[in-house]
Amino acid sequence: MKILISILLLMCASIGVSANQTNKLWYAQPAAVWEEALPLGNGRLGAMVYGNPANDSIQLNENTFWAGGPHNNLNPAALDSLPEIRRLIAAGDYPAAEALAAKTITSQGAHGMPYQTAGNLHLEFPAHADYRNFYRDLDIEHAVTTTRYQVKDVVFTREVFSSFVDQVIVVKLSASKAGQLSFSAHLSHPSQPAFSQEDANTLAMQVQSKDHEGIKGQVKLASLLNVNLSGGSLIQRDNRIQVSNADSALILISMATNFVKYNDISANALERSREYLAQAKRNFENNQYASRKTAHSDFYKQYFDRVSLDLGKSEFAQEATDQRIRLFASRHDPELASLYFQFGRYLLISSSQPGGQPANLQGLWNHRQDPPWDSKYTLNINAEMNYWPAEVTNLSELHEPLITMTKELAITGQESAKTMYGARGWMAHHNTDIWRITGGVDHTWGSWPTSNAWLSQHLWEKYLYTGDKKYLADVYPVMKSAVTFFEDFLVESPNKKWLIVSPSMSPENAPKATGTKIAAGVTMDNQLLFDLYSNTIAAAKILGEDKKQIPMWEKTLSRLPPMQIGKYHQLQEWLEDWDDPQDKHRHVSHLYGLYPSNQISPIRSPELFSAARVSMEQRGDPSTGWSMNWKINLWARLLDGDRAFKLMRDQIKPALTLDGSVNESGGTYPNMFDAHPPFQIDGNFGFTSGMAEMLAQSHDGAVHLLPALPQAWPEGEVKGLVMRGGFVVDMRWAEGQIRELKIHSRLGGNLHLRTHSLLPEVNNFKVKKITCNGKNPNPYYQQAQIKKPLKNTTKAMPQLSLANTYLIEVITEAGRDYVWGASQ
Repeated sequence: MKILISILLLMCASIGVSANQTNKLWYAQPAAVWEEALPLGNGRLGAMVYGNPANDSIQLNENTFWAGGPHNNLNPAALDSLPEIRRLIAAGDYPAAEALAAKTITSQGAHGMPYQTAGNLHLEFPAHADYRNFYRDLDIEHAVTTTRYQVKDVVFTREVFSSFVDQVIVVKLSASKAGQLSFSAHLSHPSQPAFSQEDANTLAMQVQSKDHEGIKGQVKLASLLNVNLSGGSLIQRDNRIQVSNADSALILISMATNFVKYNDISANALERSREYLAQAKRNFENNQYASRKTAHSDFYKQYFDRVSLDLGKSEFAQEATDQRIRLFASRHDPELASLYFQFGRYLLISSSQPGGQPANLQGLWNHRQDPPWDSKYTLNINAEMNYWPAEVTNLSELHEPLITMTKELAITGQESAKTMYGARGWMAHHNTDIWRITGGVDHTWGSWPTSNAWLSQHLWEKYLYTGDKKYLADVYPVMKSAVTFFEDFLVESPNKKWLIVSPSMSPENAPKATGTKIAAGVTMDNQLLFDLYSNTIAAAKILGEDKKQIPMWEKTLSRLPPMQIGKYHQLQEWLEDWDDPQDKHRHVSHLYGLYPSNQISPIRSPELFSAARVSMEQRGDPSTGWSMNWKINLWARLLDGDRAFKLMRDQIKPALTLDGSVNESGGTYPNMFDAHPPFQIDGNFGFTSGMAEMLAQSHDGAVHLLPALPQAWPEGEVKGLVMRGGFVVDMRWAEGQIRELKIHSRLGGNLHLRTHSLLPEVNNFKVKKITCNGKNPNPYYQQAQIKKPLKNTTKAMPQLSLANTYLIEVITEAGRDYVWGASQ
């Protein structure tokens, strides 16, 4: 009997499938390709863990290791050609305008530097080819991966994490029997690395980033591999560390570059890496592995534990993650939807920490020298989408790297404003990199000058959630400088005397009417400038700044074009009624006004709300990656939870077919990365923000609870979502109705709550019923005062009414909880 119990315990340990798999990605086989490996990150250091028993590979990243060096990519020919480009656009000669812009606005040199892999850690176990009872997981509650398998009667375990507190990648190797651990470890890089021995336990690898598009590679990377044993022996030979007959091994990987700032690469990479390693070794001395792992996880959990989500249970939760992804669209697996939501939060915590670089097109993770789209920062949607979950899912501090990048672009962007357009202020085109380039890139896509307005929207939104006036004073000059650029750059439209952006485009679409991308006065630009001017005016009034400038800005704001409803009753994408109802382009740029902005409302602008829905219907659901996930957010804003849920199902489908080939229609890779394809992380972040929008919204004058709840989630519970004005929402619902609700007021002030059913009773604070359209005096809930739209159609469309919703008012105090229902 004792023998049987021992065998069962050994099997459980080797397989490792715990009873609680709620926040774990787990698999019954090693990763065969990068898109099956599991991501770890501490904001600076990234790792992709494969988990192969005999020949394991951990792919590495350091978030400042980019090609090239400090530079800007301006095209000074733009200044002289700008009047002619504008004349050609006004005359309707779009092909000639686009050709001229491609030569004189788009950079004729560098188009941005690629983010580069830091190489690989290789672990070779020659005797482990014949294994069984394999298991690997990523625990996103603790930010640790575990690989476990059995060889003969020995269970081998590998734990890996990218330590937030010790700034090294940590690998712990152990065996269930003493003296059974024999392996070799070495580093590699696809360039020409130089190796040296630091000491008996430490190997160094140094590489330099590559030259690219005429810019010399100037970033130096130093990686240190340190191995310490319990039992056994260790030698270095042929740039490898070889271990024999150890009980366990602790591997520390330290990485650092010479990068200080976008215009400063004066640090000593090797000395930096040595300092990180020396500190980590001291912390891990005397068998402190368990305590350092706990310290790492505790640091991570201070962010992750702020939000919880429960959409119900199913019997599928115990299945491997790749199997669940494969079958999600054909069955009800609410726990996988919750896991996908939390995985997006995990990725943001892991790839965007204060003081570091913002999450790029692949977040922190890239295994190539020349990744798709250089893994840069695409500013016409992708970089912004990365940060859509930051405020609403209670990760406000992690917004900081994007805010800092925007401040830095406001410096380098003064060069492009002056040199290319003869304007004051700052601007950037549709793409940038670690060097904060602001010139035009990608040929005919280059002539989009409005990223400054979209990035400034993030500056303002952070204030609406936090109410931090000191922060607002810090970023206000960046917003003001963006407004200053447009004061010089806007031109008068030929017919309506509106002030418009020219040249520009509706990223990255080309209307059938012209066959070219270049245009003027496009809807997205008008929406972005409406927000930029409105928010900057509001910030100036809050801070008591620029009182003489405000009337001039208000005059410009009044001359921006209104939104227009076209002949197909669609929201027009361009100034002219060029929309094609058969256009299925992945970008839906003109719907920025619906999400992430708040300019289109079923209450304040019902005709535009209807036109936005028509545009969504015409553009269609099929799309990939970030586009699919933007549409989830848009359908949530259209208050159609079932349609948003349909797109969630479309997103969670296998991006790799059973034979390992890529599904070109996108979906989700086995490791839960989003497939554009290939991998782009923005889709993961857009999915998370989309689910948050389905559960709670705060853009339209009130906190709207369960605004787009699909029929698939009749009951559930969410805790920790943050609304504008600093209201934190915990709620439980059943049969689609809220049973328990707690609102924590961080800032105090007026709270308007909108629901589709009556809330439970309260007994210790006053609740006032108000009319459906009751105006909210809370300054964080001021609604957009848009112009009346122009209609180029006489067709009447049905409009959504919120007259039957319930709207209540509570006057809150800062720091107090307000509870409805059984949890009072």
